[in-house]
Amino acid sequence: MSTISETTASHPTALEVRGLSSSFGKLRVLDDIDFSVRQGEIFVIMGESGAGKTTLLRHVLGLAAPDTGAIDMLGTALHPGTRKALFALRRKMGVAFQHGALINSMSVLDNIELPLRQNTKLDRSTIRIMSRMKLEMMNLGGFEDYMPAQLSGGMLKRAGLARAVVMDPRILFFDEPSAGLDPVTAAELDGLILQLRDALKMTIIVVTHALESAVKIADRIMIVGNGGIRAIGTLEEIGKSPDTYIQSLLERRTLEREVDGDAYLERLTANLDE
Repeated sequence: MSTISETTASHPTALEVRGLSSSFGKLRVLDDIDFSVRQGEIFVIMGESGAGKTTLLRHVLGLAAPDTGAIDMLGTALHPGTRKALFALRRKMGVAFQHGALINSMSVLDNIELPLRQNTKLDRSTIRIMSRMKLEMMNLGGFEDYMPAQLSGGMLKRAGLARAVVMDPRILFFDEPSAGLDPVTAAELDGLILQLRDALKMTIIVVTHALESAVKIADRIMIVGNGGIRAIGTLEEIGKSPDTYIQSLLERRTLEREVDGDAYLERLTANLDE
């Protein structure tokens, strides 16, 4: 469980997760996870590779059901819940994927317009203006006729972000915004995330490995490790934790792992008769 307790506040809750557990076969990836995200904050989820960040994100987005637990988003039960409720909820959320996830056969503008065309009854001119506004916000004005293959890595991420926010979602999920980017481009993207929070008043949940990005944008950070939550708090609060796992992440040190001899031997000798 966390070494830093989640601070109580009067802020309305955008996302609440209670008792969430998830397994792959016999491997317990997440074990009895509890946390909440306040409306209007930038909430960063960190942890080493394999800590369960992506699995947690999939559950929160409704892409996979956990083994146990409850998820409530914007006052709607996501799990357990209904397909109708999930569909309605997805119109209030935006997702910016790690590599942009644009449709390669469509222009940048067509990609941005797609959510509006599929989910609203707005006329074509209004859709075009709204999409161009989001492209301008992402510093992509003039690139609307480009194809995704013609964009740089940073431009692809910004285009994906424009599509994620074109419907002005109340909550935005961003998976590894800085991955694969040079420091200058990553810093520019961090600035855009802050701009979105301030201009559109949306709640933003970011999954990242990048400590520099987390330091710049996070109101609070949650560190996941060994199937559970190791800490939730501000950077200052987490920085005071004596937990060696947390300090290894903050200081980018190699974490020394204890080896269970019996478990190690069992893995080596499993299924020898097959």
